[in-house]
Amino acid sequence: MHCEIARQSIEKWIKFQTKYLPSQRFNEEAGCFVTLLNKDNKLRGCIGTIAAQHSDLAIEIAENARSAASRDHRFSPLQANELDAISIEVSVLQKPEIIENHIELNPKIYGIIVENQGRRGVLLPDLDGITTIDQQISIAKHKAFISSKEPVKIWRFKVAKFRE
Repeated sequence: MHCEIARQSIEKWIKFQTKYLPSQRFNEEAGCFVTLLNKDNKLRGCIGTIAAQHSDLAIEIAENARSAASRDHRFSPLQANELDAISIEVSVLQKPEIIENHIELNPKIYGIIVENQGRRGVLLPDLDGITTIDQQISIAKHKAFISSKEPVKIWRFKVAKFRE
């Protein structure tokens, strides 16, 4: 149901420029990321929230899906002729927990949040090509414009991942 909500939201936005309000409800609040992949399994868009911004996860998914298709600054907005060629992943975040030591991380199991002076970078777990803790931290810092020499607070989180 997670990916169906995301796809319906994307299709309604692209075809009608109208927000999708799902009738389904999960009766829970959670942050989530919606990731769009093209037919070559390459990233086509990804937007998410660390903590819930809406009253139900279904609405969170719908809003993040629309944003992933239309507002990811790394890509042009998704076009109608691309709809059949994309696949969707929804990652529902568990509550992040601060860590004291890097040995508490594992890039296959945990996503991370790094923060320094209000700059924050997020990286989901189990991403292709990211195999070490140092690599994971470095990429998250880069996303937040935090230099490699700057210290950061680090949180870890697990996700429940749903794929089409």
